Order: sequence, then C-alpha cells, then structure tokens
Amino acid sequence: MKSTQLPVDVAAFQDRPLAEVFPAVTRTVGKGALGNGWTADEAVRATLLAGASKAEIAELYRFGDTNEKSAILKALRLEDIQQLVGKDGIALVEDAIRTNDQRLLAAALGPYATKHLPSATFRQAVLKCVFAGVPLAAVDGLPERADDELRRMMADFAAERRAAGRSVPEDLQPYLER
Repeated sequence: MKSTQLPVDVAAFQDRPLAEVFPAVTRTVGKGALGNGWTADEAVRATLLAGASKAEIAELYRFGDTNEKSAILKALRLEDIQQLVGKDGIALVEDAIRTNDQRLLAAALGPYATKHLPSATFRQAVLKCVFAGVPLAAVDGLPERADDELRRMMADFAAERRAAGRSVPEDLQPYLER
C-alpha cells in the first residue's frame, strides 16, 4: 500500500514546515481508528512523510515522542516510504528494538524489518518481544524467518522460564514444537 492510498486529507498541513506540523497532527485530527489498522494521526503522519527527505524522517524520529516514532515506524510498511528511505530505515528500527516500549517494538517489526533486518538482529528483536510481552503475532514474517537458531534461542528461553518456575508465553509454543 502507498501512503497516498491512506484515506486522509492533509491539506491543512501543506503550507507549513514538516517539523512544525508533524508533532501537531494528533491535536488536529485526533487518534480515531480508521478501520484499516491505522489511526487518523498515524495515517496523516505517514502521508506527510511521503513528501519528506530521508534526513527529515530521521530528524522527526530522533526528536519525536513515542506516538510520532511509532507512526514513522509504521509508515515503513508503505511502499513509497520504503523506497524513500531505502536501507537507511534500519537505524530507526534498531533504535526501536533497543527500547522496552511495547508499542515501538511492535511498530518496528513490520514488513520493512522482515525484509531488511539481518538474521541475527531479527532473532534478537523477536526475543526482545518475548521478554517485553509483545505478542509474536505482531512480528511480520516470523513464521517464514524462524530459523533453527531462533528456535534454539526460544527453546533456551522456555527452558530458563520453566527452571525458574515461570510460565512460558503461549505464542512461543508453536516454535518450540517444530
């Protein structure tokens, strides 16, 4: 999907600098669900990014709050944003993976991460999701990218949890049974 296909009107933001309007989006359009997996503020932000440069996107992410960062990470799912950032979006995804914020982790592990993250980084990101309580269903492409090493890491994690008398997350089970 291209960001230009998102059902939003960005006319109110067109004549002002992106760094000025990007943080103000929620106050203008709210956070209402659009019924397509996007909220109004996320969709407007993604549409605004389509006209940005790689450097602008990096700056918006660097100085953004969690909602702004999450919208940028989610926008990486869109074809035109992927084409715009190329592999430079990896730095944003890696930054989100280093956080303990469930929203950023889930937003970071969309199709862009599936396509561009090296295997070792992808594996670590999946385990970070398990540790942080992010449902594995949020990780795009996980069944296809789950290799023997990731399954071994998951099995080790599950064994440690059991040894400590703790439960193993249910969404880990399918990967332990292979």
